[in-house]
Amino acid sequence: MIRFFRYSILITLVSLAACQEVLEPKPVTLLVDELVLNEPNDVQPVRIGLYSAFRGMASPNIIAGDFTADYIQANGTFTDNIELGTKRITATNGAVDALWATIYNTVYVANFIMERLPLLTTVPEATRKQVLAEAHFLRGWANFIGVYTFGDIPKVTSTNQVANTTIARTAKADMLASVLADYQAALADLPAVTSASTNAITNASFMNKVNCQAALARYYLYQKNWVQAEALATVVINSGVYTLEANYSDLVSKDFTHEAILEVGYNLTDDPGTTAYSLNNLLVGRREVIPSNQLIVLLTSAEAGTRNTTITFNAQQQRGNDNGWTVRKYGTASEDNNNIVLIRLAEMYLIRAEARAQQGKLTGTTGAIADLNVLRTRAKAPAITAAAQADVLLAVERERVYELAFEGQRWYDLVRTGRAQAVMSAFTANWNSRYELWPIPQREIQQNTALTQNPGY
Repeated sequence: MIRFFRYSILITLVSLAACQEVLEPKPVTLLVDELVLNEPNDVQPVRIGLYSAFRGMASPNIIAGDFTADYIQANGTFTDNIELGTKRITATNGAVDALWATIYNTVYVANFIMERLPLLTTVPEATRKQVLAEAHFLRGWANFIGVYTFGDIPKVTSTNQVANTTIARTAKADMLASVLADYQAALADLPAVTSASTNAITNASFMNKVNCQAALARYYLYQKNWVQAEALATVVINSGVYTLEANYSDLVSKDFTHEAILEVGYNLTDDPGTTAYSLNNLLVGRREVIPSNQLIVLLTSAEAGTRNTTITFNAQQQRGNDNGWTVRKYGTASEDNNNIVLIRLAEMYLIRAEARAQQGKLTGTTGAIADLNVLRTRAKAPAITAAAQADVLLAVERERVYELAFEGQRWYDLVRTGRAQAVMSAFTANWNSRYELWPIPQREIQQNTALTQNPGY
């Protein structure tokens, strides 16, 4: 069954840009199964609920992308993390269940808005268009994560909970077509952002045309549509809305940098450190998982340059199986780096580099190597010397490790490029090709007889 369970979300949102209606920065408690959208005053609370549901996906999504792959090794006592660290993932894993639930919570709230908002004729047309566009974007984002994590998934387009509990899995190609349709619908009506002078928090926290184009660039990369991936990444890079930070270390230690294209923000009230899947708690506090020895070798190499600041070493923690290394990207509520960045500008250079390399565009100012060297220069790392296409593509893969470590992309990268079996079987004898998809949560299989399990689980 696709569950839309009752829960409260405590959230504080910052003000929108001057041209948008202001959201008061006060905590708002919202019951997702008691959404109300009957009058104009209901629009902003429901909109907050949509962003709240979206934020709930962030931590489980990072766990899927990084903990499934070769970035971590188990170092604690929690079964969920041991399964992920030792590559013995089961359908009862709590992180698996959490990601599925938050995906469909986001889809549910988006569907609610799409069903009800068009009926409110007293809502200003500009507001209606923007909020509907945000709903399309975030439903598309949720389904994109769902497809690349679980494979074929149910296509849910209504809030009829009885009907939604008996939906079978929809083919991946059909789901991806619906993702593209949602992104394109969103792009038409999302607000334009033309200058980096706009508040960086607004640029990264709320949907706009440029961060939608960034999501489309990633979409086309995954689809191996190299021409469109290159084109959309170029649009984002050239927009001037987002700029590379001069120092890579700022991306580790600070929230809402000028490079953040899409970022999930938290405050003292709702910091993810209070949740079961707090990245800071798992990686730092309890040290349930730690950076793998293989990743440490890469991040401390000359090629990584200043990107070695992603991790730090403490000899006092080096005991037993603990190698003493810690991830620094996710802080506590009192620190300035407890947010989760979902897209940033460096990824656009990496997307464009990969797309160009796949098209044989390797050298010159519009070649893949030039894009990689933009990031190498920022990181004070040696320039790329690869010449052959295959070598440049491997350089892109390594560069994505150096640049995006612990930003939730590694497992998805290995699977989409067909490299998972080669890399992961060398990493651990426990790797099995079934882990190229996460299992459908066992609870869902038991409660929805229309669902089938992924092979091998």
